[in-house]
Amino acid sequence: MKEFFHLIIAGALGALAAYFNVLLIPLVVLAVVMVIDYVTGMAGAAYSGKLSSRVGVLGILKKAGYLALVAVGMVADYLIDSALLKIGIDMQINYCFGMIITIWLIINELISILENLGELDVPLPGFLVNIIKSLKNKVEDTADGKYHKKDSEADSDGEHYKEE
Repeated sequence: MKEFFHLIIAGALGALAAYFNVLLIPLVVLAVVMVIDYVTGMAGAAYSGKLSSRVGVLGILKKAGYLALVAVGMVADYLIDSALLKIGIDMQINYCFGMIITIWLIINELISILENLGELDVPLPGFLVNIIKSLKNKVEDTADGKYHKKDSEADSDGEHYKEE
C-alpha cells in the first residue's frame, strides 16, 4: 500500500512537472521564499511589537495575490502562444510572462526577507542587498525591453515616457 501511495505521488509530481515545464522550479522557489518571507515578517513584527492577526492575514492575502499574478502571466503566455499558432507561427516560447513575473516576485521576496532580517537586527552584508536590488533592476529592464522613450521623444499623442 505504501508503494502504491508513493507511485501516486510520483505520478502526480511528474504530471505537474510536465505541465509547468520550465516554470516548475521557479514556482517551487517562489513558494519557499514566500514562506520564508512570511515567517521572517511575522518574527519581525513580533520583535518590534507590531504583531497582529490582521497583519498575518494581510500577508497571506498578499501571497495569494502573487500566485494570482503568476497565473495571469501564464494565461497571457497561453493566449499569445495559441493566437500565434492560429496564424501559423510556432514560436516555441513557453511561459515567457509567467517566468518573468515569477522571477520578479522571487527577487521581491528576497528583498523583503532581507528587510525583515534587518528589522530583527540581523547584520546584513551590504553587497548582498546591492546584488539583489541590482537583479531586480536587471529583470525589470529586460522585461521592459528598454521601450521607454526619453524625455525628448514624444509618441504620436504627444505624451512623454521617461526611462525608469
